[in-house]
Amino acid sequence: MSPLKKGKIYTIDDIYSLPDGERAELIDRHLYSMAPPSTGHQRLVKKFVFQIEAYIREHEGFCEVFPSPFAVFLLDDQTTYVEPDISVICDRSKLTEDGCHGAPDWIIEIVSPSSRSMDCHRKLFLYRTAGVREYWIVDAAKCRITVYNFEQETTEDYPLTGTIPAGIYEDFSIKLQA
Repeated sequence: MSPLKKGKIYTIDDIYSLPDGERAELIDRHLYSMAPPSTGHQRLVKKFVFQIEAYIREHEGFCEVFPSPFAVFLLDDQTTYVEPDISVICDRSKLTEDGCHGAPDWIIEIVSPSSRSMDCHRKLFLYRTAGVREYWIVDAAKCRITVYNFEQETTEDYPLTGTIPAGIYEDFSIKLQA
């Protein structure tokens, strides 16, 4: 993911004026095009969403889970718009018809070859400073999930297949199988 045009300053209006079917994220006034996700990527998204949704439903929780494409306006300005692979929002006052305004509680990004640097560096800093409570980077190529719990200031690596505890819920873990 690289900026579309170096030197140009973009706003949310540029996101909304993209041609149909074209997706991009706006980070610090720079527009980054997004490649379509692979089948493997989408399978992982489904596995995560299914388990999170089931947990919330079984526990009559008030959080909501949204897979991409879902608009997240992280900051109170026109400079940052992202579409995380999975967003979990527990403060429903942040939700409007056009997306989430403010930091989701939990974000999961599935790394692809074109998004590795963005997910592991730029978004890590962005999500931490915006107030995301927990950020997972799922790297299938490295068979690893890195969990950043920003509230407790911890970072843990887990194998891709196994059980990964969710920090925003005391009694919930994601179980992935090969």
